[in-house]
Amino acid sequence: MKLLVLGSGTSTGVPRIGNDWGACDPDNPRNRRTRVSIIVESDSGQRILIDTSTDLRHQLLANDIPSVDAVFWTHDHADHCHGIDDLRVMRYGREGPIPGYAAEETVRRLRQRFGYVFAGQHGYPTIVSLETLDRLRLIGGMSVDWCLMPHGPARSTAFRFSGGRQSIGYATDFSEITDDLVDVMEDVDLLVVDCLRREPHPTHAHLAMALDLADRCGARRVVLTHLDKSLDYATLDAETPEHVEPAYDGLEIQL
Repeated sequence: MKLLVLGSGTSTGVPRIGNDWGACDPDNPRNRRTRVSIIVESDSGQRILIDTSTDLRHQLLANDIPSVDAVFWTHDHADHCHGIDDLRVMRYGREGPIPGYAAEETVRRLRQRFGYVFAGQHGYPTIVSLETLDRLRLIGGMSVDWCLMPHGPARSTAFRFSGGRQSIGYATDFSEITDDLVDVMEDVDLLVVDCLRREPHPTHAHLAMALDLADRCGARRVVLTHLDKSLDYATLDAETPEHVEPAYDGLEIQL
C-alpha cells in the first residue's frame, strides 16, 4: 500500500492570501501547503482519492496523477469538496461514472450542492456515482472501515484502508477522540491525523490531541496534517517523537 499526501494545509492554506506565512519559514518548500487531500494506493495500483480539495487540479498535476479509481469524502466543508469539478476530466474515456462514497449526511449535502456531478446535466454525463458507506466493505482490493467523528457542531468521517497485513488510517477535522475512532484505528500501521495547531481549537484536533489519539490506538507511524501557519515544518518535526512526522505536500510513504 502507498500513501500520497496531495495537500497538508488548513482551509486557508499556507501562506494565507497576502503572503502571510505566520511562523512558517517561507524558504522551506515543505511549509507551502495546499488544502488537505490524500491518495491511498493498493498493491494492485488502484488509487483512492480522499476529498476533492479546493486545490485538486494543482495537486493532481504536481503529482502526475491522471486518474483515480474511486473518491471518498470526509465531509462537505468547502476545503474538502469544492475542487469536485476537477473530476470531470477524469471521467473522460471511462465507460461509467467514477465511484464515490461518503456518510449519509455528506451524500445528502453533496447532492444538494453539486447535483450535476451526480446526475448529469444538459447532455453531459454523470461524473460520479455517489453512494453511502453503509454497505461498502471492499474497494480496490482493500477492506474499508470508517466511523463518524465530532467536528465541532458538524461531523466528519474517519477512514481505515487495509490490504493484507498493512493499514492506513485517515482522521482529519475532528474535535474529540471517541471510542469508535480509537477502535477503528486500533494498531494501524500508518495514521494520518488532524493537527491544526498547538493550542486547543473548537472544531479541530491540536498537537496534544493528535498525539493522544496516536498513543491510544497504538499507531506505528504517524503523519500530522491539516497544519496551519503557526506550525513550521522543521520546528514541529524536531519536537515530535521519532515515529511522528509533519505532512508536506507530495509526501509519499510506501508500506
